[in-house]
Amino acid sequence: MKFGAVPTAEAVGAILAHSVPVDGRRLRKGITLTQADIADLTAAGVAEVIVARLSQRDVHENAAADLLADALLADARGLTRSAAFTGRVNLLAEGAGVVRLDAAAIAAINAIDPMITIATVPDFQQMRAGGMVATIKIISYAVDRTALERAIAQARGALTLHRPQIGAATLVITDIPGGAGDKGREAIAARLDALEVALTQTVRVPHETAALAGAIAAVQTPLTLILTGSATSDAHDVGPEALRAAGGTVTRFGMPVDPGNLLFLGVRAGRAVIGLPGCARAPALNGADWVLSRLVCGIEVSAEDIAAMGVGGLLKEIPTRPQPRRGPAPKASET
Repeated sequence: MKFGAVPTAEAVGAILAHSVPVDGRRLRKGITLTQADIADLTAAGVAEVIVARLSQRDVHENAAADLLADALLADARGLTRSAAFTGRVNLLAEGAGVVRLDAAAIAAINAIDPMITIATVPDFQQMRAGGMVATIKIISYAVDRTALERAIAQARGALTLHRPQIGAATLVITDIPGGAGDKGREAIAARLDALEVALTQTVRVPHETAALAGAIAAVQTPLTLILTGSATSDAHDVGPEALRAAGGTVTRFGMPVDPGNLLFLGVRAGRAVIGLPGCARAPALNGADWVLSRLVCGIEVSAEDIAAMGVGGLLKEIPTRPQPRRGPAPKASET
C-alpha cells in the first residue's frame, strides 16, 4: 500500500485518508474517491489530498476484517458478529455464557502484522446476550495478503462461548439467632438470572449440621447453593460437614480470591454444590461468581482451577467488609 499526498487530479480510485470539507459537506475519510469527488475537490480549490493506494497484494480493511472474523467463528459456539465497518468487526455473545480463548493464538495473530489486531475480554469472562467478546480491527486501510493468511490460519478455534448447561438451582439458607435471614437471596437470584438459571426453590433451616444435611439431600435441581448464617471458617464447619453427611464430597474449601475466600465446593449424586461466602449476599463481584459461572456453563472446576484463580483474584474492596484490607489512614500526629 502506498500512502501520502498526491495531486487531486490523480486521486481517482484512491482511498481518502482524512476528511475534507467540500461545498458545505464533508468527504469522509475511508471513501474511495470517484471522478465526481475529484471534480468537487477541484472546484473547492483543493490542490492535493492524502490518500492510500492499494497494491495487488493488499486486502481492503473491511474484506480483511470479514475474513478474519469468519475464521474466528468457524469453530466457535455462541457467538455472532457485526458487519465490517472501517476495518472493524465486533464478535458478540448470542446469550449468557463464559468465554474460553486460546491466549497464545490471539497473541500470535497480534504479532504477525501491527495492522492486524484482535482485542478480547479475559479468558473465563462471563457474558450477557449482546456483550462484546472481541473486536477485530485492521488499523490501516489495507493489509498484506500473506500476513492476513497467516492470521487466518491461527484463528480457527481460538475463541468460543460456553453457554449455560444448568437450568435450575436450589438455595439453602441456614438461620442463626439475629442472623441475616433471607438477606442476599435477591442478589443470588440475580446472579443466576444473568446465567439464564432459574432459582426454583429457597429453603431455610437452622444452622445445624443435621438440619442442613437433610435439606441438601432433598434437593432435586442440578445445582445446590448453600448460604450459611454464620461464615464457614473451617473445612469441618457446619456447611462442609452437612454436605458430607448428605452423602456428598467436599472437593475444595477456601479460595485465593478476595472477596470470596470462604467458599467451598463439592458434589452430591453427581450434582454440583457451592457453599457461598458471605459476600455473595451483595451484588458486587466475588470469587463465587467465577466458580458459579463456570459450573453453570459446563466447565469443570477442580481444586487446582480454584488455586489458579489467585492471579487476578484481588477484587474490588466492598464497603460492608467487617475486616477491611487496609485500616484508616494514620493521623498526622501518628506519622
